[in-house]
Amino acid sequence: MQVGAWTYSYSEKDYEWDEARTYCQTFFTDLVAIQNKEEIEYLNRTLPYHNKYYWIGIRKLKGTWTWVGTNKTLTKEATNWATREPNNRGSNQDCVEIYIKRLSEAGKWNDEPCTKKKKALCYKASCQPLLCGLHGECVEVIQSYRCECHPGFEGDNCENAVTCPVLSAPKHGELNCSHPHGNFTFSSTCDFSCQPGFELMGPQSRECTAVGNWTGDSPQCKAPWLLLKVCSFYISAISCSVLSAPEHGELNCSHPHGNFAFASMCDFSCQPGFELMGPQSHECMAMGNWTGEIPQCKGRAAVRALESH
Repeated sequence: MQVGAWTYSYSEKDYEWDEARTYCQTFFTDLVAIQNKEEIEYLNRTLPYHNKYYWIGIRKLKGTWTWVGTNKTLTKEATNWATREPNNRGSNQDCVEIYIKRLSEAGKWNDEPCTKKKKALCYKASCQPLLCGLHGECVEVIQSYRCECHPGFEGDNCENAVTCPVLSAPKHGELNCSHPHGNFTFSSTCDFSCQPGFELMGPQSRECTAVGNWTGDSPQCKAPWLLLKVCSFYISAISCSVLSAPEHGELNCSHPHGNFAFASMCDFSCQPGFELMGPQSHECMAMGNWTGEIPQCKGRAAVRALESH
């Protein structure tokens, strides 16, 4: 019998359950695995009546009803037992038959001793290895198959990773990302850092999740004087030592965040007849120190004497 992408078959001869499975695995794929009510209705409608019914691919293994083809436990939601079944009457009823065209409860299941003889109900799968790629599982359905994608993947064959919004570096910061499945997709991770003089507020790293959003909130890079807010006013910024003009010189400073605080800039110059020895500008750094050494103003005669030596 052809059903869309795969076939059902049954044996002419009656077998014990183990023999029935060997028959199915030899000529087809395995004993049938019932997956939904539509499949049950199809089987009951198309299979011929047999007074001993048909074996299917469920067996009790170590006390648990299990789909033998996939070695997956039968879930409560997927059960299709007949009334008062399974009851293990008489013990050792560890195999399962399906009632086909039974006057009552047609299509339902019953547990039976595995040594009883019934027809083998087999299927030949259309699902092949890697049909759903590396990120999905192939599932047989009536008239077709479908790919059940692993978390974080989508598409007819689970070929696409779920995407997350594109991230960008925060102001005064940097962004470094790794993308195992494509730019800003599932499992991408992005690390954040800040430029000198700024501190990171928020998570250092974020990851793209299986549902297409990022873990954590967007971080920001804040200057230290903006990080310390107490009782509605700001604590003073990181400061450097107070500078003064060199002898015979002048000092001109700008203080964007307070006198001689972080980012203050000081320019040095000399009076007429003197030359500047050392850097012309100094900046107050985030660690509270000035760039360069303090310059001096030397008379031009002294400078020429130094240069002559």
